Amino acid sequence: MTGHRNLVEETEEDRDSPQAADRLAGLAARWWIVGGWAVDAFSGIPRDHEAIDVAFFRADLPIVLARLSPDLCVWSNLNGTLRPLRKAEDLLDGARQLWVRRDGDSPWLMDLAMTPHDGDTWISPRDERIRRPFDDATFVAGDGIRYLRPELVLFMKARFARASGERDFATILPMLEPERRDWLREAIALLYPGHRWLDRLRA
Repeated sequence: MTGHRNLVEETEEDRDSPQAADRLAGLAARWWIVGGWAVDAFSGIPRDHEAIDVAFFRADLPIVLARLSPDLCVWSNLNGTLRPLRKAEDLLDGARQLWVRRDGDSPWLMDLAMTPHDGDTWISPRDERIRRPFDDATFVAGDGIRYLRPELVLFMKARFARASGERDFATILPMLEPERRDWLREAIALLYPGHRWLDRLRA
């Protein structure tokens, strides 16, 4: 099955950080919110979002599936090809993204991203050389929810030339501590040596 997002009937409240936290309450595995919601949590500057993106360690997939079923339907997504995911063995080969909704006729509620790791070390899906201890790769915001740190969010966004990424970069750059700014510059330079953000990170 090839799918696309249907967000017409979905409200902002259905796909915000507190709703994601409610759906994952009691999960016996670590999870954290990534993407634009993580930028908002760090900056305190809200904006509209198309989805809520939640990450977890790949080894915890069976635990995540057990927590979400049977109330929610989980689909593995590989380049737009979708397959219902009831047990970990049904995962599409090569997929790391899961989409979640209430049933086959409902809009998507969450994107779940399986993240590689080595024990407690977060490993970038972009390149396994990019690694951070989990507690340094994430932070807990004032709402009590754990998020990916903003420099890691920007690193993940650096691959694409999108308006949302440029906006997030302009918002977060002045807020980054020098050592985290240096980390972002070095990580981007490693993968994208001619990247448009490097001059601003060196300034």
